[in-house]
Amino acid sequence: MKILIYSANFSPEPTGVGKYSGELAAWLGQRGHEVRAIAAPPYYPAWKVFSDYRGPPYQREQQDGIDVWRAPLWVPRNPGGVARAIHLASFALASLPLALAAALWRPDVVLTVAPFLTCAPGGWLAARLCGARAWLHIQDFEIDAAFELGLLRGGVLRRFVLAGERRLLRSFDVVSSISERMVERLRAKGVPPDHVRLFPNWVDAQRICPLGRPSAYRAELGIGPDTIVVLFSGTLGAKQGLAAIPRAAEQLAGRLDILFVICGDGAMKPQLQRSCAALPNVCLLALQPAERLGELLNLADIHLLTQDAGAEDLVLPSKLTGMLASGRPIVATCREGSEIASIVAPCGEIVAPGDPDAFTAAIVRLADDAPRRRALGDFARQYAERNLARDAVLERIEHDLIGSEKSFLPRENIGEKSPAPLSPAAPSVTSSASGPHANPGRP
Repeated sequence: MKILIYSANFSPEPTGVGKYSGELAAWLGQRGHEVRAIAAPPYYPAWKVFSDYRGPPYQREQQDGIDVWRAPLWVPRNPGGVARAIHLASFALASLPLALAAALWRPDVVLTVAPFLTCAPGGWLAARLCGARAWLHIQDFEIDAAFELGLLRGGVLRRFVLAGERRLLRSFDVVSSISERMVERLRAKGVPPDHVRLFPNWVDAQRICPLGRPSAYRAELGIGPDTIVVLFSGTLGAKQGLAAIPRAAEQLAGRLDILFVICGDGAMKPQLQRSCAALPNVCLLALQPAERLGELLNLADIHLLTQDAGAEDLVLPSKLTGMLASGRPIVATCREGSEIASIVAPCGEIVAPGDPDAFTAAIVRLADDAPRRRALGDFARQYAERNLARDAVLERIEHDLIGSEKSFLPRENIGEKSPAPLSPAAPSVTSSASGPHANPGRP
């Protein structure tokens, strides 16, 4: 079948939405589907267009057998508030001609990926022009997050924008998201239940796995074998609640056996560098090559998943999949009852956001209990293998895509009954226990 992926963020961006959109396109192409993509030049997480793409505003390339069309966008230095809105709108307007022209290719499915919900009208129109299935995939409830984090303000503005979003969501044939709580939010926004799908992010569990030996990063960074490494690896952005990390490092400055390693890039990096400048127990690393991700994640004895309280059920951090697959325990800042808590609690510690003492105490508990770290890490790995393995997730989505295509064909062309679509009611961890003997809750 012919699939158009309309995603501003796309490979070779190494993290976040771009990573997943690029991997999805490549995987579908390898399965024999004809795939095209419309994307922006890569710029995330550094918020700077990659040097190889600073050429003509519109570009076309072949990537893993995928025909990728690039449209320009404006990238602000400080991506907040009005600047972020202009950023989103710039790509939506610049890419609209490409989306409409792609309708002439007559795809069977147009898959529009948000954030960049501003592209949704163009994706919907392109699908309608060629009779394709209009599918919207929500990686991030960007509008809700903008209001919750104070990037946008005003009750009247919020009601107006959310009403427009509700109408837009309801216009698509399929609307999917990456977690059960986000799927519930789609239903609450008025999307008909039979239009909703659960489309979780995934991990290559063969590439990201426990190494069974010390990570090469220990030798490269001069970290001794008895040092407990507490790792944050990912985007350094406003939604990450990163201020908790230097506070914890400051409280634990006397613990010579604990080292904090912060790896990544993003808008908050300069602020984080200032906060950690005087802390000898913090090591800051630049974003590492994608091919070394498994080695990096195995550097950790404990992973940190900090998150702003206002965003915990509006996004499900993409970094979580790799943390789990690496087989290491996690300390997460989130509220009881959130989806992050339901996943992390059986394989780590959950702490309420805004409680620095509790956050530090959770790190200390794990640092001082090696057998518990191993048990929780084993549980994390088992969870990743059962629920997040790449091929299993994408095969279910492929079945749903094929089912969507067949719904447009004459009955005599349908042939055999198509595989069951991925249900929004797929099982999930619901236990809030924090020990290694917690019930996983998923088969």
